[in-house]
Amino acid sequence: QVQLQESGGGSVQSGGSLKLSCAASGDTRCMAWFRQAPGKERERIASIETDNGATSYADSVKGRFTISHGNASNRAYLQMNSLKPEDTAMYYCAADWPPCDGNYNYWGQGTQVTVSS
Repeated sequence: QVQLQESGGGSVQSGGSLKLSCAASGDTRCMAWFRQAPGKERERIASIETDNGATSYADSVKGRFTISHGNASNRAYLQMNSLKPEDTAMYYCAADWPPCDGNYNYWGQGTQVTVSS
């Protein structure tokens, strides 16, 4: 069983930045960030394959958010710039073993991001 731990959420004003971190207890190499706002469906916003660094982004965050991984293949980060009130949500880290097919069996408990106007 893999456990994920997120950190770095908080409250910022519109236009500000935050960096989220995720650490997995296993050597998972498929990692992603999702978010869910109240009353909305969960949205995958960024993913990374730590073996080759391949990334993908949702249109809603493209150009503002950057996903990366640390030296260890079981860590992922989400740098969030130019934050908007509509980015307010609970953010979740997800991970799984290769192949990185978009399915994730391991989830963190979430970290809240609140952006005020």
